[in-house]
Amino acid sequence: MKIYLLSLGAGILVGIIYSLLNVRSPAPPIVALVGLFGILVGEQVIPVGRQLLSGTAFSSACSKAHAISHIFGQLPGRQVAAQDESEKEKRS
Repeated sequence: MKIYLLSLGAGILVGIIYSLLNVRSPAPPIVALVGLFGILVGEQVIPVGRQLLSGTAFSSACSKAHAISHIFGQLPGRQVAAQDESEKEKRS
């Protein structure tokens, strides 16, 4: 139940921001997609930032936080690579 309330609160916050920007819902498709992309990137700021603060290089920080896979999802042709990675991690 808590996750639903947090989701509702985030939605209300985004609605307030849209209202301040004079964008009405349903937003034009490109505005909505850019907003969703911003949400995905924003979710990765803290995990990647933590890695950067610990002295990790940016590309390694993105990799360790799984930021790229989270933002872009399962891209075509990456299923085999993802399976290979998970098998390597299990062996370590």
